[in-house]
Amino acid sequence: MKEKIKWFVILHIIILVYSLNSICSKTAAQYEFLSPKWIFFYAIVVCILGFYAIAWQQVLKHLPLITTYANKAVTTLWGLVWGFVIFHEGITIQKVIGAAVVILGVYLVVSGDEDSSATKEDSKEDGNNA
Repeated sequence: MKEKIKWFVILHIIILVYSLNSICSKTAAQYEFLSPKWIFFYAIVVCILGFYAIAWQQVLKHLPLITTYANKAVTTLWGLVWGFVIFHEGITIQKVIGAAVVILGVYLVVSGDEDSSATKEDSKEDGNNA
């Protein structure tokens, strides 16, 4: 169980790093196409995506795909936070409701996955006892 929690925390750190991709993309869009600053920020985007691709594969070795993919939706929440903190975008009630729906959905998917995993383990144990 500790191992699963460890990889779950690592997953969310990776998702946090991945969410920085949107900051760099939006910042790059403020500069002229192919200017040095535009190239700099898009180079960061490419680096983040490269890191994310490798790290995602490592997490998939330790957590079920449905759990990892459902948690990827948390980037919506990070986008809301980054928009407010960095770009001074407003947080509306619709955005808060949307983020809450995403978090609820992640919780339902992950808790449903845990229930099905427990059922599979119970049936394996029953088969071993027979």
